[in-house]
Amino acid sequence: MSADARWRLVPAGEALDWLPTLARWHHAEWAGLYAEWSEDQALAELLDAARAEAAVPTTLVALADDGALLGSVSLVAEDSPELAALPGPWLASLFVTPEARGRGLGEALVHALVARAAAAGIPRLRLFTPQHRAFYERLGWALETPARVGGQAVDVLTRVP
Repeated sequence: MSADARWRLVPAGEALDWLPTLARWHHAEWAGLYAEWSEDQALAELLDAARAEAAVPTTLVALADDGALLGSVSLVAEDSPELAALPGPWLASLFVTPEARGRGLGEALVHALVARAAAAGIPRLRLFTPQHRAFYERLGWALETPARVGGQAVDVLTRVP
């Protein structure tokens, strides 16, 4: 985390008022990968994570010191039906608002989620990304295989928590 970081990471259950906004952001960012995925479904997934008592699903929400929403990351059992042959759980939906990027928040969200997975005894994590492979490799993830999701080329990466 950078020295100038001004945020806190909380479970989605502690940020319920922000979940509709997150659902809107997630849908806008990734709807092109999922044929019939709606904003309502995105919200339902976030609410499931907020209510879950197990490690999967879970969502961490980043809030500024003043309470403003900055981003999130999730841990899900399955991230795409096209990748169902690869067992999860999956790090998914890493999102940081454009104005909060470049300050280490994305890295902090990934590290916090990986630490939660490790504490839960999860032996392996996966993620897929269309364009941020180098970012994740810098954080200790390794390329597992190229794949396609929603007709788009993606890289599937893996790591042991």
